[in-house]
Amino acid sequence: MSKGLRAAVAAVVLAWLAGCQSTPVVNPDRPDTQAEAYNMRLVGFNNLQARSAYQPVIVEQNGRWIAYIGHHGGQRVNPQTGLLENNGTSILDVTDPKAPKYLVHIPGELGEGEAGGAQMVRICSGKQLPKGDPAKFYMLRVFGDQAHEMWDVTVPEKPQRMSVIVGNLRSTHKSWWECDTGIAYLVAGPKDWRVRRMTKVYDLSDPAKPVFIRDYGLDGQQPGATGQPPFELHGMISTGPQRNRIYMGHGNNKFGILQIVDRDKLLNGPKEVTRENLDYPQVSRLEFPTNIGAHTVFPLLDMEIEDFKKNRDSKRNFIVAVDESINDECREANQQVWFIDITQETKPFGVSNWTVREASGNFCDRGARFGAHASNENMTPIFYKKLIFVSWFSAGLRVLDIRNPYQPKEVAYYIPAVTPDTKPDPTCVRRRNPATCKAPIQTNNVEVDDRGYIYITDRSDTGLHILDLTGSARALASYPAK
Repeated sequence: MSKGLRAAVAAVVLAWLAGCQSTPVVNPDRPDTQAEAYNMRLVGFNNLQARSAYQPVIVEQNGRWIAYIGHHGGQRVNPQTGLLENNGTSILDVTDPKAPKYLVHIPGELGEGEAGGAQMVRICSGKQLPKGDPAKFYMLRVFGDQAHEMWDVTVPEKPQRMSVIVGNLRSTHKSWWECDTGIAYLVAGPKDWRVRRMTKVYDLSDPAKPVFIRDYGLDGQQPGATGQPPFELHGMISTGPQRNRIYMGHGNNKFGILQIVDRDKLLNGPKEVTRENLDYPQVSRLEFPTNIGAHTVFPLLDMEIEDFKKNRDSKRNFIVAVDESINDECREANQQVWFIDITQETKPFGVSNWTVREASGNFCDRGARFGAHASNENMTPIFYKKLIFVSWFSAGLRVLDIRNPYQPKEVAYYIPAVTPDTKPDPTCVRRRNPATCKAPIQTNNVEVDDRGYIYITDRSDTGLHILDLTGSARALASYPAK
């Protein structure tokens, strides 16, 4: 493409984008053209160049609030360059949440869905990391299914790739990076393992010098094992050295497993990949029924249950396990949120569940996925142990009062309006007659920042919505004094 033609294309695209950056554009041919909300309001919007979006992470950098968005695979024209680019990582300045500013797009791997893009991203500052440059900020991201990369994002507008930490993989997903220690748990798929996703543990305390620690997975997943392997890893959350636990979720919409791992034993125990060494760090695990998964496992620790305050053992520990709906139009078991009591770690058990009533919005008829997917992972005291935010695909974002995990209650929701960008799921288009593939909102992931704003991304190309709580739901949070 010549410079002149590229400039012309960029000008046309920029002009088109100008009308839809500040608020979603209503498509009059669609029945779901109006947002649906209860105790929530839309603060700001960006269409993310109409790229299928997965994970948002929002951090404060030198007085600015920066959002990093990981994308599923696909290709779109970048209006800043005029070039057709593989979906990768979007970086936005959200200091003013009413007017998010798109800064830059970093291309990812060629491919569709989870086979391309750069869906996972984590951020640590050099001041937090034991051996980081205190003047810098670092981004850990995946490059599609192939690799995990380290980037210098000190100047968000000018990201610089530092290194490929590990490559030659066949799958990646949502990893975890402890900023205070630098230990990273990378969801990866070495080609000799029997499942697509396991854990590679690295010391990234000095992002410029990654140090491999060990490979880890469930017994039966490792090379040379026999029989049916346990279902693959989806992601984990570490409590760091303070609580010495890592909570791992295996499976998505079936064969789910909650695994509780002793962090110290994982890092310092014997490293050779044998049955005994893989079992050694495991504290316990809970295997779910075959039609229930464990996409996200979010810990709620030291919960003081108001209703139990006059009882013994009123302080309890829980895991919120969120399934992932993966089949369109309800062609699977209903995927929900499960609350698991882990106070006695060796005997975890389920105490409650919650789901969106399908009839409340005829969600199966809207098309694409309807069901749970992921919770927020930031444990800001504004919301932690009070409210949890769960993405629900065609049912948008759901907000639960979890002060008593035995009786979770919905207190707010937000379902965005579709826009001209909203597209059918490419997997549906490949599997079925494209004319039968509907394109509803597909709220994919959710995160909150330390100011109390809520961010949701859309799998079907609609963009990023920045939200705020209102009414009785807002009263349950602990917002900082202005």
